Amino acid sequence: MASCLIGLGSNLGNRHEALDQAVARLGRHPAMSVTATSRWHETAAIGGPSGQPPFLNGVAVLETALSPEAVLDVLQQVEADLGRRRSGQHLGRRWKPRTIDLDLLLYDEMERCTPSLVLPHPRMAWRRFVLQPAAEVAGSMVHPLTGWSITRLLRHLDTAIPYVAITGSIGAGKTRLAQRLAECLAGRIAARMIAEPIDLGRLEAFYADPPGTAWQTELEFLDERVRLLAADSPDWNDRR
Repeated sequence: MASCLIGLGSNLGNRHEALDQAVARLGRHPAMSVTATSRWHETAAIGGPSGQPPFLNGVAVLETALSPEAVLDVLQQVEADLGRRRSGQHLGRRWKPRTIDLDLLLYDEMERCTPSLVLPHPRMAWRRFVLQPAAEVAGSMVHPLTGWSITRLLRHLDTAIPYVAITGSIGAGKTRLAQRLAECLAGRIAARMIAEPIDLGRLEAFYADPPGTAWQTELEFLDERVRLLAADSPDWNDRR
């Protein structure tokens, strides 16, 4: 049996009734057992058309022998039964108002990426409206990409130092922009914490052959920025 974390949301019609009915329908499925349900939390709509009414959000924990794809099929059928429509003029519009929204957030610690299903849910790790209710009933479940528990992810949202990551082509002026932003926002530049100097030979190799070295050079810069974050915040260096 697999443990699944399901996200639920609604911002149209009788929101409480829609969420309660969704949980009840999942619990009546012969291959599923609802073992825990969070409280419903009211949150402002994020993204999508302006002027949306607020959402009620929560999570449920399921035990099932179904495959992840089969669980997703059940979730979408429940959405359809409760009035959710994924066709017509709204097809492809994300974060629009909806009577019910069911997301498969976690399936044990499985990682999967297909055209129809991504596990874990690609945005759950920084969504408070997911993590806060999830911490009530599934705080020990682990996000497989970060290696952190739900409780720790939520704590990180509350305690992490905010930062801005600047990306762009080599030589585009990222460092100068970072310095200017730090001055305007009374911030600091994490790059100044690195003791070793920039490898000028690496830049010379890039400028000598941009097409042949760009990919490797960008990967090296990315690795360097990961080390910057680890040096600036020890939590980034401790994945469990």
